[in-house]
Amino acid sequence: MSISFTFNGRPLEASAGQSVGAALTSNGFTAWRSTRKGGRPRGLFCGIGVCFDCLVTVDGDANQRACLAEVRDGMVVDGVEPLEGDRT
Repeated sequence: MSISFTFNGRPLEASAGQSVGAALTSNGFTAWRSTRKGGRPRGLFCGIGVCFDCLVTVDGDANQRACLAEVRDGMVVDGVEPLEGDRT
C-alpha cells in the first residue's frame, strides 16, 4: 500500500510500514542534514537507532531519528536543505 508524505515541502510516496529513513532513501535522498562543524552531509548510518546521524523534524517535532520513525500518510518531514549532491 502506498502512502503520501512531504519532505522539505516536496510530495513523496512511500510504502506503508517503512521508516522515514527508508522512505527518504527509496525516494533518492541519501542525506538530509549536515554536521555543525564542517557541514558534512548526514543520513542513515546505523539504521537501528544507535547513532544520531539521521535526525529529522517530523510533524514539527525536532530531532527525531528517521530510522525509528514510521512514515505515515500525510506526515510532514523536514531536514536541512539543500545539501550538495542531494536529489533535486
